[in-house]
Amino acid sequence: MYTLYLGNKNYSSWSLRGWLAMKLAGAPFTEVMVALSDKGPPNPANRAFSPSGCVPCLHDGDVVVWDSLAIAETLAERHAGLWLADRAARAWARSVCCEMHSGFPALRSEMTMCIRERVDVRPWSPALAADVARVAGIWSEGRRRFGAAGAFLCGALSLADAFYAPVAFRFRTYGVAPEGAAGTYLAELLAHPLLREWEAAALAETAVVEADEPRIVYRDKLAASAAAPGARG
Repeated sequence: MYTLYLGNKNYSSWSLRGWLAMKLAGAPFTEVMVALSDKGPPNPANRAFSPSGCVPCLHDGDVVVWDSLAIAETLAERHAGLWLADRAARAWARSVCCEMHSGFPALRSEMTMCIRERVDVRPWSPALAADVARVAGIWSEGRRRFGAAGAFLCGALSLADAFYAPVAFRFRTYGVAPEGAAGTYLAELLAHPLLREWEAAALAETAVVEADEPRIVYRDKLAASAAAPGARG
C-alpha cells in the first residue's frame, strides 16, 4: 500500500500533481495531510517522512520518493497508462511537464494557488504575462498535435494534465481566460471528476496560509484599484 504525504489542498500545487499521478496509477493509497506554513524553511519535523522536508512525498514500503516529478516517473515504471503510448506524444508530454516543473517563476510567485479565491490583479507584470502566454501556447499545441482522441492535452488524461492542473486552478482564481483550444481545454480540465474531488476537499479546509492568500499578497494593489475613479463597488 502506498502512502502519500500531502499539503493543504487549497494551496499545495505540488501536492495536487502527486495526488493526480497516484489517481492515474489506479493503485490504492493512504493520504497523510501535512499542514503548510507561511513562506520559510520546511518544518524540521517533516524530515521524519520526507528527506527534503517538503511535500508531496511518496512511501512505498522502504522506498521513499520526495519530488512530484520523481513520484510521477516512479509510478509510471509500475503502472501502465500514465505516459502516452505514442513516442512523439510521450516525448512532448515529458518536455512540457519538465518545463512546468522547473520554469514559470513569475506564474508561481505572482499567481499563488488558492482554489477558493476569485480575484483580478491586472495589470500583470511583463514576466507574468509571458508565462501566461506560454502556458496557453502549450495547451493549444497539445490539443492541435495530440488531442484528437480525447479532451485533454494528449487525448486521454495523462501526467501532462496532472502537471498543468494547478495552473488551471490558478487561471480560474485570477480570471485568466485563454481563447480557442486553450480555453476549451481549461474548462474540460476543471470539470474533470478528479479535479472536482480535489476542489471539494480544498473548499472544506479552514486553514489560512497568509503567504498564499491573494487578497493579502495583493492587499495594496486591490485597495488602490478599488479606490480608482470608475471602480466598481
